[in-house]
Amino acid sequence: MLFLVATLLLLGVLLGTVAHAPLSFSVAVGAVIAVWLGVFALRERHGRSRGSSAH
Repeated sequence: MLFLVATLLLLGVLLGTVAHAPLSFSVAVGAVIAVWLGVFALRERHGRSRGSSAH
């Protein structure tokens, strides 16, 4: 429950920051995050397809 409260508080702070940032800055940061998540997903898929397991 505490984790949920902390997450919602952090989300509110981040959304408040984005609301006051210029649109071009928000789009640029969103693009960077999207690329980062895409690279992460590709690395995860590639690692799982090779059969390597961390467990």
